[in-house]
Amino acid sequence: MRIHWPRRVFAQVLFTQVAITTGVIMLITGLFLAPLSHQLDNQAMHQALSIAQTTAAEPGLVRDLRSTDPSPGGPVQAEAERIRRATGALYIVVMDTRGVRWSHTDTAQIGKHVSTDPSTALGGREIMQIDDGTLGRSARAKVPLRDGRRHIVGAVSVGIAYDSVHDRLLGTIPGLLLYSGAALAVGVLAALAVSRRLQRGTHGLAFTDISALLDEREAMLHSIREAVLALDARGRIRLLNDEAQRLLELDQQAVGRPLGEVLPPGRTAEVLAGRVYGADLITVCRGRVLIANRMPTGDGGAVVTLRDRTELELLSRELDSTHGLLDALRAQDHEHANRLHTLLGLLELGRHEAAVEFVVEVTEGHRASAEQVAERVNDPLLSALLVGKSAIAAERGASLRISPGTRLPDVVVDPRDLVTVLGNLIDNALDVATLIEVELLAEGSTAVLRVSDNGPGVPPTMREQIFAEGWSTKESPAHRGRGLGLALVRRLAERYGGAARVTARAGGGAVFTVVLPEALTVRPLTEVGESR
Repeated sequence: MRIHWPRRVFAQVLFTQVAITTGVIMLITGLFLAPLSHQLDNQAMHQALSIAQTTAAEPGLVRDLRSTDPSPGGPVQAEAERIRRATGALYIVVMDTRGVRWSHTDTAQIGKHVSTDPSTALGGREIMQIDDGTLGRSARAKVPLRDGRRHIVGAVSVGIAYDSVHDRLLGTIPGLLLYSGAALAVGVLAALAVSRRLQRGTHGLAFTDISALLDEREAMLHSIREAVLALDARGRIRLLNDEAQRLLELDQQAVGRPLGEVLPPGRTAEVLAGRVYGADLITVCRGRVLIANRMPTGDGGAVVTLRDRTELELLSRELDSTHGLLDALRAQDHEHANRLHTLLGLLELGRHEAAVEFVVEVTEGHRASAEQVAERVNDPLLSALLVGKSAIAAERGASLRISPGTRLPDVVVDPRDLVTVLGNLIDNALDVATLIEVELLAEGSTAVLRVSDNGPGVPPTMREQIFAEGWSTKESPAHRGRGLGLALVRRLAERYGGAARVTARAGGGAVFTVVLPEALTVRPLTEVGESR
């Protein structure tokens, strides 16, 4: 019958652990029995050697060997048998220098030549061995028999029954097996406990199921368009999918490192680390507006998901600008209607010269304002933004002025970034002030944007806090959150290697200054002269 390998993880672990435990115990038992057998053999041979030495030391044995003939009733046989019975030896054989037996357990063997080679003992050396003789297999020893002058007159051979040694070895096996069985039982119980715990941890799945789940998880994490970031209990990154690498501008080398080492200090790091609580938390990282949600895991870590809301935020701000322009156009529509009514009244009253002067005044005022912006700001997007914001300010009863020192004749590298910075600063000023002044300067390739207002100003203790994501003193609109405008401004400035700061305005209010290095492309002097 074919034995099938178990599929589930806990069953495989249990089977493997039991097999390993059994194999180890069998190996240990074998390693124990092998030296034990050798030790018992050694003990038996040394015992035989001691008996042989004791027999050879008997003082009357040499005299009887010289003065009598070998016979079953002789004194040598009697002395040898006495010692054999006293020591429990299998046999004691006394031989002369010719190898003829003078004593033996089997008296029929007396007077015959020994069955094994006696030359070593007769040559003066002692010998121990396990060998076969006329009485079967035995542990034996042979020693020379010397007279008082140390001359060799024969030899003594003593044998210990090997069966007794074998029986002693076999007698140790039951106890050894008992201990081995107890150790095996403990090992099996331990393996069963480990496998049950593993079963709970793996939910009874097989290795193939776990491997398939891992492959599916990797495919899912790296295919979704939402950033996923997993942290362990110590705040180290243990998983980072492709979208998270893109949004946070990290790579796979960040895996295994603490969050504080791979992200700069700020709101993003605070949100990801769980030090800011809430759902759909808004943060700005690397110039991107992100929505973060954090879910703790059972091991003390957490999984954070991030959604990119940069485009949506820009569209929301464009929507705000569009609403403002619509309001301004609606107000201008009323204003034009009033002017047309005024013009119609002047014509009906016959005051034609006054009507002409009124039309010329209105037309030149608008043309002068637009031409003034275009002369000082070369980029069309920035010029259009300033004209549009002027109309919105007028609708809100505020005044937006272009500083006489404004000069931005150079080509802007990325006008959208400057539009974002300038638009956010003007929008913030329109919410709190009635007088706003905008100044745009070019210092080489560096663009300096400065927006001042006559609002309540910013206390010194809050001048850093207002640039943090999510911080605002105003109520959030329905379609987007507050507290992102100034955060985006600072992130854009830092991305250019510049800075954004706020100071107090003389006479009250605030001055926001943004420095953007390398934001302009300086034109050659010849080109500037030709354009003029």
